[in-house]
Amino acid sequence: MSKQLTISAGQYSCKGRKDLNQDFHGIYLASGAQLGHKGIAIALADGISGSDVSQIASQFAVTGFLEDYYCTSEAWSVKTSAERVLAATNSWLYAQTQQGRGRFDKDQGYVCTLSTMVIKSTTAHLFHVGDTRIYRLHGATLEQLTVDHRIQVSSEQSYLSRALGVNSQLEIDYRTLAIEAGDLFVLATDGVYEYTDGACVAAAIAATPQQLEQAAQAIVEEAYRRGSPDNLTVQLVRIDALPSPDANELLAHYATLPFPPLLEAGQLFDGYKIVRELHGSHRSHLYLAQDPDSGQLLVLKAPSVDLQADPAQVERFLMEEWVARRIHNPHVLKPVAPGRPRNFVYLLTEFIEGQTLAQWLQDHPRPGLPVVRAIVGQVAKGVRAFHRLDMLHQDLRPENIMIDGAGLVTLIDFGATSVAGISEYAGPAEQGALPGALQCTAPEYFLGEDGSTRSDIYALGVIVYQMLTGTLPYGVEVPKTRTRADQRKLRYDPATGHNRDVPPWVDEAVKKAVHPDPLRRYDDVAEFLYDLEHPNRAFLERKRPPLIERHPLVFWKGMSFALTCALLLSLAFRGH
Repeated sequence: MSKQLTISAGQYSCKGRKDLNQDFHGIYLASGAQLGHKGIAIALADGISGSDVSQIASQFAVTGFLEDYYCTSEAWSVKTSAERVLAATNSWLYAQTQQGRGRFDKDQGYVCTLSTMVIKSTTAHLFHVGDTRIYRLHGATLEQLTVDHRIQVSSEQSYLSRALGVNSQLEIDYRTLAIEAGDLFVLATDGVYEYTDGACVAAAIAATPQQLEQAAQAIVEEAYRRGSPDNLTVQLVRIDALPSPDANELLAHYATLPFPPLLEAGQLFDGYKIVRELHGSHRSHLYLAQDPDSGQLLVLKAPSVDLQADPAQVERFLMEEWVARRIHNPHVLKPVAPGRPRNFVYLLTEFIEGQTLAQWLQDHPRPGLPVVRAIVGQVAKGVRAFHRLDMLHQDLRPENIMIDGAGLVTLIDFGATSVAGISEYAGPAEQGALPGALQCTAPEYFLGEDGSTRSDIYALGVIVYQMLTGTLPYGVEVPKTRTRADQRKLRYDPATGHNRDVPPWVDEAVKKAVHPDPLRRYDDVAEFLYDLEHPNRAFLERKRPPLIERHPLVFWKGMSFALTCALLLSLAFRGH
């Protein structure tokens, strides 16, 4: 009978002699298929003492890692999954640092150190930045497995050379260890390890070998008794049992999953019954499938077999699953965890009984402003869920927005999503390709620049304009622009000229959202939404622009007509 990975763990933390505990710690004890796919994760963070927000950084680093790591694809290695999660975490912390006092003094920023350990199969994977430590206990001796990223200036002064939230790019130590049953690991902050030793740790464990929580508390209390002035946190992890070789072979199998073949209605695939194909393209195929055990209808998304030879596209497909699992929002498509072992590369998501916004607009070609606001407001909530995690959707368009029978709006398709801090998906400048459909793609992408939250706001503005007018704010001119000079020549076609029911102040809000220069757009989706519902004083006080600015074509046609009439009248008088 195959064994599975089993551990015992104990952890304890207290603020010690400080007013606030800036340490944070956590353990995720996975089970079932998740245990085989991802293993068990342990994380410990220590905020820098000079910052009054570093406890937020510590908590975010630990909870973010423990949540996001298990959202990554089973096809990714531990190293790939953890490093991408940590890069995204660092990017978010760095962004918060740049927005506060830490922009000028990193000691005031969202900065922390972090040590994590992922135990999968018979291997421990260690990821480390800063001066928290991971040890392995041998008898009464502690073997330090991490290297402190701290530079000692003098006996009185030192500083961290590396930490989360300090720089936009993260350099993190990674190593692996073969483990055996009985191995005991210790994760500790400097408030503990500087005031204890191997004998102290061994004695605490020997006193309560089956109660590691009590042992962890005893170690912390001993460090405090010895005069530690800092926060104190320790985690103890003992390997009780390891999986059998058969389980290891299964793990290797998951790392090399093949692409599915083209599927047909009625076919049983990986335990799911294929009902019908929903959509097919050069990138992927979507099928309506049913779980025979539960009867649940869901969407099975498989990558096109043509992508199998393109590693970058395969990675992007796997990235889509992580993005879906990270976001918890009613207006963002929900992933479905496989209920059985997966033998091919594919994604499972909820099935939405409804139609895309593009299809809905065919039945409702000129919706009223209240309806537009109701739909766009829900889209915006989904977009903000991406932006809060430092992600860009990058493919907002009517075809990627679903509306169900109750009017609930949901964003779908995350294949173009950009995750901050992950270089492989930093933006189209590195990708060499444009994200999304051309009609909603922000002008900066056509210059080879990276996107920003303003790029998603541009796409949202285009969608509002389409709903109000049935056309595009710059026609088909935006994709033709390849320089800033080209983009400065773009002229917004007022929505009021196509739909008299659009108030001028709403038109001005849309105009600002779709401005060719991203710096002249809204900073946040919420600001755009507010101006769509409340007259902006600046827009109300703005004088109505002359006809040549509002409708240059109409102006010049009228001018040509007037000149022609004048010429004809002049010729007529000469004839008399």
